Order: sequence, then C-alpha cells, then structure tokens
Amino acid sequence: GFKPPHQSGRVTVNLAPADLPKNTPIYDLPMALGFLLATEQISFDYRKKLFIGELALDGSTRRVQGVLPIALYAKEQGFEEIYVPRENAYEAGLVLGIDVIPVGNLFDLAKHLSGEKHIEPFVREEVIFSNEEYEGLDMSYVLGQEHAKRALEIAAAGGHNTLFIGPPGSGKTLLAKTLPTILPKLDLEESLEITKIFSIAGRLPKDKALIMTRPFRAPHHSASAVSLVGGGSFPKPGEISLAHRGVLFLDEFAEFSRSVLENLRQPLEDGDITVSRAKGSLHFPARFMLVAAMNPCPCGHAGDPERICSCSPFQVVRYRQKISGPILDRIDLHIEVPRVKFEKLEGKNTGAEKSESIRARVESARAIQRKRFENKGCHTNAEMTSHMVKEFCALNDETREVLRNAVTSLKLSARAYMRILKVARTIADLSSAPTIEVPHLAEAIQYRFKE
Repeated sequence: GFKPPHQSGRVTVNLAPADLPKNTPIYDLPMALGFLLATEQISFDYRKKLFIGELALDGSTRRVQGVLPIALYAKEQGFEEIYVPRENAYEAGLVLGIDVIPVGNLFDLAKHLSGEKHIEPFVREEVIFSNEEYEGLDMSYVLGQEHAKRALEIAAAGGHNTLFIGPPGSGKTLLAKTLPTILPKLDLEESLEITKIFSIAGRLPKDKALIMTRPFRAPHHSASAVSLVGGGSFPKPGEISLAHRGVLFLDEFAEFSRSVLENLRQPLEDGDITVSRAKGSLHFPARFMLVAAMNPCPCGHAGDPERICSCSPFQVVRYRQKISGPILDRIDLHIEVPRVKFEKLEGKNTGAEKSESIRARVESARAIQRKRFENKGCHTNAEMTSHMVKEFCALNDETREVLRNAVTSLKLSARAYMRILKVARTIADLSSAPTIEVPHLAEAIQYRFKE
C-alpha cells in the first residue's frame, strides 16, 4: 500500500485558478497521483499525460461526467495520453489522435506509471459509428391531416420551427412524435456534438458512448426556466441544449409560464445560449427544431364545427396572449390541425405514405442545402443569415409582387418576411427547383396565417 500523510494526517491541495468552479470528483485521481509524486512514493514523467477520475475509498475508479469534451480538449492542447476510469474509456476512445488508458484502480495505475505493470491502451477499432434508425411512430400511423404532414415535411427539410393549433384529440402530439422518423440521419460530426452535451449534463447512457439518433425532448409545461434553458449554481445544459440537432417538443404550449417561454427568444434566433452566473458564464449550443402544440382556447373547441366553444371572447384572447408576438414571430410554420372526420377514423389508412419515403425527399433537400452552404458555417435554410437570404432567395418581379402584397395585407414584421423566404427556399428545394417560384412562395405565405 501507500504511506499516509505525516503526523498531522492532513494534506493541503491548491487548485488554481481559484475563480474556476471545482465541484466535480474528476480531480480525485490527479490529486492522489500528485500526493504520491510529492511524497516520492512513485516517480514518472507526467508531461503530455492527462489524468481524470473519481476514486472510491478502496482506490477503485468510478465513472465521471464530461469525459468526451475533456478528451477533445486534451488532444487540442497536445496531450499524448489521457487516463480515465475504465467505464469512461469507450467515451474517450471516440477521440482520435490521443491514447486512452483505462484505469481500474489507483494501485494498478501506480504500477503502470512506475513500469512494474502494463495497462493496454483502449483499442479504438471497437468504436463503430452507425447512424441508427429512430424507433418512433411512423408517419403512416397518422389518420388524415395531410396538410399538417406536408408542413412537417417542410419543417424537417429546412429545420424550421412549427406550431400546431387544434382541438384536443386532433393528432397534434402524434404528429410531433413522428417528426424524428423523417429527419435525416446524424453524421459523425453532429453525433459528437450531441454526445458532448449529454456527457457534460451527465445524461449519457452507460451502455452507449456515442449518441447516434437525433434527440427528442418533451419537457412538461410546468418546467422552470433553468430546466429549459440551463443554469444552476454550477450551470448545466437545459432541455434546449439537450435537444441540439434534434427536436424540442412543447406540448400544451400556452400552459407554459410566459416568462419561461420568453427565455427561448435568443436561442431560437442564434442557436446557442450563454448562461451567466456570478462565478462566470458558460456557452452551450442549442440549435434545435421547436415543435409546439396548443389548443385554440381554454376549452379547446374554438372554431371546431363539431363542438361548441364554452369560452368567452375575453377568455380566448387572454389564452392566446400567453404566447407573445416575438415568440410567434420566430415560428416559421403555423399549422391548423382540425378534428379528424369519422370517415378517416374508420378507414384503414392503407394509402398513407410511410416515414421512409418522406425522409428520402427530406434528405434530397438537405443534400441541396449542404452543397449550397458548403464552408459557410450553415447547415439548413432555417439557419441562413439575412445576407444569405439575399444571396440564395432572390425573387423575380412576379414573386416579389406576391410577397409585397402578403407583407402589406398581413402586416408582417421584417423577421416574418425573412422566415417566409427561408420556408419558400425549402419548398423549392423539395421540388429540386433552382429558384423560388410563385407556388413555392404562396405555400410559404399560407403558413403565416396565425400571425
């Protein structure tokens, strides 16, 4: 065994700089090695080596959070070896260009560093990337609602935010749950981005080092601002970051606290969130697709031809005012989801299109966008800047006049104007059209009817 500290039985460890939070157990292993080095119980060349890990009382290592981003940073800083708990080796092994040494306990590590025993590096060939199918509800399960299905296809193709409004039981939630099945599969870069966030948040499944399906997050309407956008004394990613490159589904949209929803303004616009606290600030990515669903009024039957609404006009107005104009302005597609007719419910839905064929069209549109935005730091039409909109969404005289009339009659904001053009560009991509034509623009405009 190792010798304990001298007579006082205490060891003072200084972790600098003092202003950085050090509330994780990842320092257990390096502090133990530092003590053994300082007391000359072991000797080794620690240059170009990084050690992280929690230690149990018996000296064994325990799994820690955030290993993937630490390993990536270690590689960037020129480290040649990273020593991690055995349970984290698969996660760290995703990073090429640095040797990953899996550590079972402190005693074996000390013998390895002293040359008495050899620990084999993690074999990176075991890490295989496979963009898995999302196991969700197929689009063919949705009865009727062809208009809403078309809107979801456009949303998936261009990465657009969507709002469903309709009576209870019309299929809003079911439609939202089918969206991941028509989204393009993840590439390795996107998969690593998502995995880093889940690793930092401590949400990475123990049996899966690499997340290979797009996230689908559906927080309850009682969620706090911190749980939604991130935060806490020691900031952690919130639901909007956990939904990065995936879907954030907010059911019962109008039941969320208005102050909570207002926190979505900046992330919806910029695709990221900065959480500031007295001890510093942290930056998290949050490039998600928002899908929101709500009833048209408190009772849910305003405008429903089958049921009489029991709400007063004042109640309806107050209910809809829970969603602010700036939030609605940031949602590209506003879709009315009416009650499904009995004939549709009774039918077998045999002719309904499956998610697989819809996803094929979505992936073709995304391929056009990848080529368009190559080396421009942009993935989808929804992410275009105003400069890119001017470059890639040019209109001829006829389409410009159609848009001018729509902006004037609907009193649309400058942001809504830009978002219409982005949606029109996506519709054109789904048709493989090089330019935006009148039918593309007209369809995009109809999705702003709730403005």
